[in-house]
Amino acid sequence: MRLTLLSPGEMNPDQRAIYDESVASKRGSPPPPMMAWLASPDMARHATRLGAVLRYDTSFPPALSELAILVTARHWTAHFEWYAHKTMALDGGLDPAIIEAIRDRRTPRFDDPKARVIYDVAKSLHEAKGLSQPLYDEATQLLGERGLVEIIGLCGYYTMVSMTLNAYEFPLPDGEVSELA
Repeated sequence: MRLTLLSPGEMNPDQRAIYDESVASKRGSPPPPMMAWLASPDMARHATRLGAVLRYDTSFPPALSELAILVTARHWTAHFEWYAHKTMALDGGLDPAIIEAIRDRRTPRFDDPKARVIYDVAKSLHEAKGLSQPLYDEATQLLGERGLVEIIGLCGYYTMVSMTLNAYEFPLPDGEVSELA
């Protein structure tokens, strides 16, 4: 890892307040990229709060949020992000075959039209840098305006997370090996 992570005792008061807020949140612990973001306490505060909203308070069940996150993690080949969110996706009920297809850069087969459009939106945002009019129309019809905004937010936020984890070379836990080539 390229970054020396601060222990709570090494943090200045602003950093410690953000750390403590994260520990007291639904997460129960600071998200790994926040430890890098603490170099900019205001950024860490706002990014961590946005992340909590996107993780826990969207209009989607966990499987659908995790779908967008995994597409993003795979796009960035974010080893740590994939490792963490694959487990969350499985726990949230996302079909293992869908996860495997995303890992292998194949288009998954979807029975749920919402899941398919979330996948299509996430892929299009990352690869085409936008949405075609037909995809936009389908997404707003199936997900609603709020849902589309939340999927765009998930992709954008987890792009920042993936970039942070990759730039600082956050390692996987001891004994874990990345599934991403």
